[in-house]
Amino acid sequence: MPRFPDHLTGSGPSNPFPGIKVLERRIGREIPHRLGSNEGLDMPHRALRERFGDAMVEHVYCYGDSEALGVRQRLCALHGFPLEATLVDAGADSLIALALRTTTTPGCTVVSASGTYPTFGYFARGQGCHLIEKPYEERPGILAPDVDALLRTARENQARLVYLANPDNPSGHLHSDDTIRRLRAELPDDCWLLLDEAYHDFRDDADAAFSREVLPGVIRLRTLSKAHGLAGLRIGYAIAEPDTLAMMMKVRIHYAVSTLTLAAAETVLDHNDEVRQHVCEVKARRQRLANHFAAIGAEVLPSATNFIALRLPSAELGERLNRELLEAGRLIARPAHPDLGHILRITAVEDALQPGRFDILEQALANVKDGAGDGAAGR
Repeated sequence: MPRFPDHLTGSGPSNPFPGIKVLERRIGREIPHRLGSNEGLDMPHRALRERFGDAMVEHVYCYGDSEALGVRQRLCALHGFPLEATLVDAGADSLIALALRTTTTPGCTVVSASGTYPTFGYFARGQGCHLIEKPYEERPGILAPDVDALLRTARENQARLVYLANPDNPSGHLHSDDTIRRLRAELPDDCWLLLDEAYHDFRDDADAAFSREVLPGVIRLRTLSKAHGLAGLRIGYAIAEPDTLAMMMKVRIHYAVSTLTLAAAETVLDHNDEVRQHVCEVKARRQRLANHFAAIGAEVLPSATNFIALRLPSAELGERLNRELLEAGRLIARPAHPDLGHILRITAVEDALQPGRFDILEQALANVKDGAGDGAAGR
C-alpha cells in the first residue's frame, strides 16, 4: 500500500499541545483548575454575551478537544464507522490540505480531472506537487471525471496520489461503488486515492454498506457543511485506516476546530432527524429545479449533490450569463477552469425557486432554443 514521506516515518513530529481534554482522558480524571493553559479565562465578554447569549460564550474561552472525540463518537454511532478510523478537521478543504501534507512532498506527481473542485489543485500546487489534469468524459447526458484516464495517467507518471470527487463538483456525477473499488484496485500500490465525498449525504444510497468501509490506500473526506448546515463553522471528517490517520495527526493543526464548532456539531448530530429532513427537502428542490430548467430546453446533468449543473452550448454564453446574473445580485457558480466554462451550477435552495429569480438565464435559454442566441458558438 502507499507509503508516507520519509520525514513522517519513525519518530517523526509529535503534537506538543494535545490539550487538556486529551490529558484528562489519559489520566482518567477531570482537571478542574486550568492554571497553565494561558487562555483568557477571566475575560468577561460582556459584548459577546449581549450579542449571542451566555450559552454560546461559554464555548469560546478554551482550546478545543484536539481529538474531537465527542463528534467522532456521534458520527460512528450514526454511520457505523470504527472510531479509530475517523479524524475531524476544519472542513473538507482543510482535510484536502492535510492529506496532501501527509502523503506528498514537493515534486510528487498528483492527478485529478481538469475542472473538478479547484481547491485540490490550489493546495497541490502550494505543496509543490506536479499536478496533471485529465479532461472529463463528456457525451450526451454525461459529464464525469474519466476514471480510466486518471488510472492511465497515474500509472504512466508514477503518481503519488489521485484525487476524485464523488459525487463530483461541479458536474454532480456519481461514480458507482464498483467503479471506486476498481479505481483503487488498479492504481499502483504506492499511489494514494483521495476520495472527496463532500456531497455524500445527498446520494440516494448514502447509508449503504460501502459508505462505512475503510478502504486500504484510500482517504475518504466528508463534511458537515452542506447536509448539516455548518459551512460557516468549518468542520469535516476523514475515514481511513488508523495508521494513515495517525500520520495525518502528526502534521494536523491541533486546535483548528474550535470548542464552539465542536459543540455545535455535537448538537446537530444529536438531532439527526432534522438533518435527514433537510436532505429530503434539498433533494426535492433539486428535482424541482431540474424539471423547471429541462422544461424550458436546458440540458440538466444528473446530480447526486445539493445542486444542479446546466450544460450550455458555449463557454462564452456561460461567461455572459454568469456575469449578468452577478450584476443582478444573483450568485451562481461557473467553473474557473476553461475546460468547463460551459457549465453553470445552481444550488438547490428555496431562493432559487422564486419566480423571476433566473429570468436572465431563462430568456437566454429560450433564445438558444429558438436559434437566436449563442448556441452556435464553440466551447
